[in-house]
Amino acid sequence: MNTTIQAEHLIHQLNWRYATKQFDPNRKISAQDWAALEHALVLAPSSCGLQPWKFIVVKDPSVRAQLLPASWGQKQIVDASHLVVFAARKNLTEADVDFFLRRAAEVRGIPVEKLADFRGMIIGSIINGMDIPARDAWAKNQVFLALGVLLASAALLGIDACPMEGIEPAKYDEILGLPAKGYGTAVVATLGYRAQTDKYAAAPKVRFPREHVLYEV
Repeated sequence: MNTTIQAEHLIHQLNWRYATKQFDPNRKISAQDWAALEHALVLAPSSCGLQPWKFIVVKDPSVRAQLLPASWGQKQIVDASHLVVFAARKNLTEADVDFFLRRAAEVRGIPVEKLADFRGMIIGSIINGMDIPARDAWAKNQVFLALGVLLASAALLGIDACPMEGIEPAKYDEILGLPAKGYGTAVVATLGYRAQTDKYAAAPKVRFPREHVLYEV
């Protein structure tokens, strides 16, 4: 069965989406749709497939209330149906690489020794080839790939979303206890359904024309 979506539908939904400023606090994402969005996050790509991230779904209203002041008072944090905190691995190590390779060997049904050359490439380029700040920056970059997948997936399901860097990561880390787990907040996303009063919903999307951003060689 061909489940490929039509090109027109893709463009329509990407035009429809916007960074939602006001969510309807009374509208919630269905369990089925949310499960699909979680699965989309699991399927997100990352360099070498290492997945140096955690996605924290903050359900507790009291925790979200604590995060509001650390989000410059932006009401999406408490009004949206769902809040996802994207956390990046800090100081990635050889142990993290080996953890991933054992999973790869298990999924593909091969001895982990078969991945020795792949391991050597990862260790050489990421672990030994970068200092800690560079590795942390690399891991944070991977998180933004997953954020893009979530935003596009939500749009295709007709679900509103807002990516948010206007937060205080250190305070998020403290509230969520992330340093002890070896992760740090990179960005958050709020998801749900736009409020009828959000004036930005009908505003024309401002993008440069194709010829300004794309070229062929």
